[in-house]
Amino acid sequence: QVRLVESGGGLVQAGGSLRLSCAASGIIFSIYTMAWYRQAPGKQRELVATITSGGSTNSVDSVKGRFTISRDNVKNTVYLQMNSLKPEDTAVYYCKAEEVRIGPVRLSDYWGQGTQVTVSS
Repeated sequence: QVRLVESGGGLVQAGGSLRLSCAASGIIFSIYTMAWYRQAPGKQRELVATITSGGSTNSVDSVKGRFTISRDNVKNTVYLQMNSLKPEDTAVYYCKAEEVRIGPVRLSDYWGQGTQVTVSS
């Protein structure tokens, strides 16, 4: 059974920091590109940051310089370090194991249940 379990969300003042964690089980974690998405009230879910199996990272412009994604393939965990938080970062944050395609083989993608991040002004 595949599980992605996020933790680390909460309430923080603007300018503060949080570190989100997502612990994966039931998948070969090291071969997956992992991602963090977020969904604010009344808005569509958006991609925040990704990290490939090789450790290459990317993030959306709105969080560049403030958020850092990382992974630990021994602990099967992906992290999102969030600094200089702003009220507009308020959202439910989800981790995702992105679909893997190796030749004709396709491994499905998986979502976590989400963790709430609230940034007060």
